[in-house]
Amino acid sequence: MEKKAILQLADGTRYEGVSIGAEGTTSGEICFNTGMTGYQEVFTDPSYHGQILIATNVYIGNYGVDEHESESSKIRIAGFVCRNFSDFFSRALNSSNSPNSDSYSLQKFFENSNLVGISDIDTRSLVNHIRKNGAMNAVISSEYFDKDQLTQSISLNCPNMAGLELASTVSTKSEYYFGEVGGEYKVAVMDFGVKTNILASLKSRNCEVKVFPAKTTFEEILNYKPDGVLLSNGPGDPEPMDYAISTVQRLLETEIPIFGICLGHQVLGIANGMETYKMRFGHRGLNHPVFNLKTRRSEITSQNHGFALDPESFTLAPNVKLTHTNLNDHSVEGIEIINKKAFSVQYHPESNPGPHDSRYLFDQFVEFMS
Repeated sequence: MEKKAILQLADGTRYEGVSIGAEGTTSGEICFNTGMTGYQEVFTDPSYHGQILIATNVYIGNYGVDEHESESSKIRIAGFVCRNFSDFFSRALNSSNSPNSDSYSLQKFFENSNLVGISDIDTRSLVNHIRKNGAMNAVISSEYFDKDQLTQSISLNCPNMAGLELASTVSTKSEYYFGEVGGEYKVAVMDFGVKTNILASLKSRNCEVKVFPAKTTFEEILNYKPDGVLLSNGPGDPEPMDYAISTVQRLLETEIPIFGICLGHQVLGIANGMETYKMRFGHRGLNHPVFNLKTRRSEITSQNHGFALDPESFTLAPNVKLTHTNLNDHSVEGIEIINKKAFSVQYHPESNPGPHDSRYLFDQFVEFMS
């Protein structure tokens, strides 16, 4: 039997729908992803920590879940919103709902992770509302529906994302090797919320990959004697990440190549004097067009971010050069540090999900280490 659920935004806007996943109450900043596939990879991306996610694709759950396709060890979103939710799924290799099989339903995945969600609402209307009014906090509940009580829940449980340092909360607590030890190049990954396919992309290029906690010091990184350092993606505002910014500033004084992705891109920019700003509703999806100023070619990219480097702050960072720009809103998508083997992009070249147009950036990083 279907159970009622309510989605309420911080501005008082309410949507009534059907409870999916676990029953309960959850809150977070609400955002939307325009991708038509790859929902499991999106749900397990640590960059979504603390956010309620809206899927703009109207059917979710139709191909179930495969435990080998997650981008981290668990679901990272705080809650989920969709139009049509399917507990029935079909896969060419395995369509069994057995809990012992590799594949199972999205409903079971949500229940196992205690994730609260809502379906059967007008997601087009909801996304249009966010685009017009900007990102805001929200609450989903299948427990209570009183407007004042839900408003209080948002107030008590949802800090503003601006100024919120989250990278250290999702980062590994201890260093570890990804895969077997050994490789032509030693890469130290500063884990601000790294996706598995970033690590796999390095490993497939004959790199030994060692992952370090977000607050690892410059000296601890140097003790590993890396050939390169990767600054990973992650959630939250980059501005409060003094620990990472200072470490990157010291790394830039060496000759070690640096590659930043998403949050790591923002940290690299700040370490060189740039500033960031919170976007109105962010970029999240698989079809964002980016222009490469060096090759004069466009790339279709996978993106997930709510903050960006301020293009006006290039005047504060004369050693930073723009390399990529967004063709939709002209936001900063890539930079390089002049006279340094250091570069970064705002989008996700490892994809998963998304197109593979930008995977050459990992090859560029390897070339810098050669």
